This record gives sequence, C-alpha cells and structure tokens, in this order.
Amino acid sequence: MAARPPLTARRIRLAVELRKMRERAGLTATEAARTLGTSQGQLSNVESGRFGVSPSRVRALAHAYTCSDPVFIDALVDMASDRTRGWWETFRDVLPPSLLNIAELEHHATALWSANTAHIPGLLQTADHAREIFRQVVPEFSPSDVELRVSHRLQRQALLDRDDPIPFRAVVHEAALRVPVGGCSAAKRQLEHLVEQSERGHISVRVIPFAIGAYPGSGQNIHYASGPVPRLDTVSLDQSHGPVLVYAEAQLEMYRILLDRMERVALDPSESRDFINDLIHDL
Repeated sequence: MAARPPLTARRIRLAVELRKMRERAGLTATEAARTLGTSQGQLSNVESGRFGVSPSRVRALAHAYTCSDPVFIDALVDMASDRTRGWWETFRDVLPPSLLNIAELEHHATALWSANTAHIPGLLQTADHAREIFRQVVPEFSPSDVELRVSHRLQRQALLDRDDPIPFRAVVHEAALRVPVGGCSAAKRQLEHLVEQSERGHISVRVIPFAIGAYPGSGQNIHYASGPVPRLDTVSLDQSHGPVLVYAEAQLEMYRILLDRMERVALDPSESRDFINDLIHDL
C-alpha cells in the first residue's frame, strides 16, 4: 500500500476552506454527503485533511455549496492539483513540521509582509546571525541541529533570488537592529546585508526608530503571506514552541490593519537605509 502523503498545513487549509464553504451554504455534513452521493465519514475525512481531494471533486463541492466566486474556486482547485515535492521535504523527519509548513507557505505565496521587533526577519538574516539565534534556543540544540536549521533558513531565502522573485515588505524595529547578535563583526555584516537586500526592487525594508515611541502592533513578530485571493492569506506568528498559523478572516483583517499602521509610522525605505548605514558606522 502506498504511503499516505504527509498532512501539511496547505492540505489542512484546503480541507478547512471546503468545510467553511459547506457551512456558508447552511448544510450539515450529513446533508452535504447525501447531496454529493457519499458518506458522512468520507466527507469528514476530506474536511479534516485525512483524505486528499481531486480538483474535479473540489468543483463538485463548490457547485453543491452554490459558491459563486470563480477566482476562489480556481485557487482551491490549484491547491488540490498541486503535487509539489519542494526542497523542504528533504528536511522532513529531521525538523519540526511547522518549519516545513512555513517554507511551503512562502513558496506558494504571491507576496510576503513581515514585522519584527526583536529579530531581523528570517528571510533577510545572514548565516552567522541565524546560527547565533538558534544557539540561544532553550532547550539548546545540538551543533548538528543548529546547522540543519541554518540550512533550512538559507534555503527559504532562495525565493527572493528566483527569476520571478516574490515581493517582500519588511518592517523592523530599531531594537532588532541594535542587538549585536554574534558580536560586533557579525552584527555589522548583518546590517550591511540588510542594506544590500533593501536596494533590490522587490524588497522593501522600513525601520521604526525608538523615537516613534508606542505604535500599533509593538511587541509582535508577524509574517503575512498573501494567497492567490485574500481569503487564502495566512499569518505566521512566532512562538517559543514554534510558528503558529492563523487564517480566520477577522484575524487576517486585523493583522492587515496592524501591518499597515506599522508601515505608516516607519521611516520610508530611503530613510531606513540611511538609518541602518548610520548604525553600521557606529559599530
């Protein structure tokens, strides 16, 4: 018997959206199964992600649930059609699934938006910076586990270098820039790398200086991945036990507002580069 594909966050998200579609139609699982000519158990397995679902089945479900949003339906069909075995799969069973889910999420995103108060965004970290961050985790990682995580983080960054690089907007608080992670030399190289990346057309880096004082969203690290339609956007929140994915529509709207307000109080990209260069000269 062939092994069942891993239950990834993307597969679960498709299942969740199909369940929400049924609920919007006002149908119980029993009623929907009867309409579709299947069993409630099979439908339950589809809505939990335990069973895969074919593109034609997604369209049949959308028709049964009278969903009239063709762009949203096509996006779900694309999710059902996707059989990508991405580079992150080489880390399966050696890194937590949550880290693989972040890489998969970023791979399929149409744009990324990040706000960081304590750390440089992972997609803009140097190897030395990332290595020192992972060395400080409690309970501590073995040297080999640290290197696995550094390798994974650097491979995530490749989406910024591909032929069709993903647009990335980052808001970084001054506190994250001033912490000399790995010592002064490593910190200087990290800030220089941040400036170099910010000069690329698809990457925007904006700094919130201490002088701004309090601002909306302070104290949070937010990683926002845009989907093919806003309903399929996802937020990743850093927690001590690993990233947590959020995609309830009300929460997505709240984080969009937070990120927008954080950008409003931040320096513009040119001013931000000047600000970071001044920090470099002080090291």
